[in-house]
Amino acid sequence: MEMRKRIALTILVTLCGMVHVAAQGYGVQCEDTCTHIHGLDMSHYQGEVFWETLGNNSHQAFVYFKATEGKMTIDATYKRNIEYAHKYGLKVGSYHFYHANIDQQLQLRHFMSQCRPGDQDLIPMIDVETMPKNMSTKAFCDSLTKFLNLVEVAYHQKPLVYTGTYFYNTYLLGKLDAYKLMIAQYSEREPRLKDERDYIVWQYTGKGRINGVNTYIDKSRLMGKHSLRELWFRH
Repeated sequence: MEMRKRIALTILVTLCGMVHVAAQGYGVQCEDTCTHIHGLDMSHYQGEVFWETLGNNSHQAFVYFKATEGKMTIDATYKRNIEYAHKYGLKVGSYHFYHANIDQQLQLRHFMSQCRPGDQDLIPMIDVETMPKNMSTKAFCDSLTKFLNLVEVAYHQKPLVYTGTYFYNTYLLGKLDAYKLMIAQYSEREPRLKDERDYIVWQYTGKGRINGVNTYIDKSRLMGKHSLRELWFRH
């Protein structure tokens, strides 16, 4: 009898603890303990987003949404996410996942079909993280430079470039001096680029959590004295 009581009490305490954790959301996050400006990177990988819940998170100031990839892929959640992010007061930007072996003009037209200037608060971002196996580093950088120039002409401002620390140090060193950078490095240690380049945004985790999203989410923060104003879309 006493054993059953103890078991019942243990189960009750466990359940109470689970309820408490659920009530607290996903626990303490980086943005709960620092004064940096934080933002998100979202796509269809996040599934259904409960925007009323996410929008009430005052720690998030901005979000970049995947719009397109290559010459044909459109992110299925892009238009809905843009609409609701604006509704809940987040500053919004859009990005294109670049493929160096696909015609740059086709990719630009594809991106422009979704990333409309009137919807943007932040400059366009180009996601650069893969290089074709049969392409030299020089050919890759030439292809990327051509595309970045096309984006600049189309939107009348230079895009932000997203890449990882290793990818930048291996392939892009000295090639992006004219562009603002978002650097991905999933660690507690801040990224360090071999050429000591400054970067505006650090994407510090690909396994962030936030109420309103049931999957992992990419989280970023502005670095040092940088401000979100540096990424404003000039209309």
